Amino acid sequence: MACEQWQSQFDAYLDGELSEDAMRALDAHLRTDPACAADVLARLQFKRAVKSAGARYVPSADFRSKIQRRITAKPRRSWIFAWKLSTAALAILLAVGVVTTYITRQNLGQRQIYSELADLHVATLGSANPVDVVSTDRHTVKPWFQGKIPFTFNLPELQNTDFTLVGGRVAYLEQASGAHLIYQIRKHQISVFIFPENPVSSLADSARVERRQTFNVETWVQDGLRYVVFGDAASEDIQRLTDLLKSAAKS
Repeated sequence: MACEQWQSQFDAYLDGELSEDAMRALDAHLRTDPACAADVLARLQFKRAVKSAGARYVPSADFRSKIQRRITAKPRRSWIFAWKLSTAALAILLAVGVVTTYITRQNLGQRQIYSELADLHVATLGSANPVDVVSTDRHTVKPWFQGKIPFTFNLPELQNTDFTLVGGRVAYLEQASGAHLIYQIRKHQISVFIFPENPVSSLADSARVERRQTFNVETWVQDGLRYVVFGDAASEDIQRLTDLLKSAAKS
């Protein structure tokens, strides 16, 4: 009966429509109930599939060709100016179509990657063993990844901060292997994903913390690696952890 009460809030939770207190309460429940966490993950995947299907279609080359033939059909000398104007308008239309198609595909690629990261984050929270290397010591976690992923990285020193390193695991995104680190601040868990830049090149650097689905996110590229900080913690906490990671990467 208790889970039925939570289940009635899952869709509003995924759409970010719950109050801040209700979000925190449901977050705490999902960390202790694998069945409910799996239900939320399934709903999240369904929403992602619906969004992808709804944005799948863009004007095709055949459609643009058909419009071009209609606009330029049977031009007459008495309408030379109008024909030239139509041709110019068509060129603008085609240019806008190309740009729109490019932007649409970029946005679709970004949404797809953020949805996959959300799946990884939620699935990890709902797992009985969220990390493969359990340690609060960065000097233990970092060497564990050697030989398991094709790059190295530095982790920040957390003394005199509110953050705690929980551990890490190998994650896969766009068929590329990378590091998935879990940090905790107060009662919130934050995922830090690190991947080679190329497999996730459709992501654009964020100038500030952004809201994606029900999570706060910040992402950037540093030394050829794509970092994504992802979680339900406050945007200020996401920003502080981001600054620590950036400083550590420079050392």
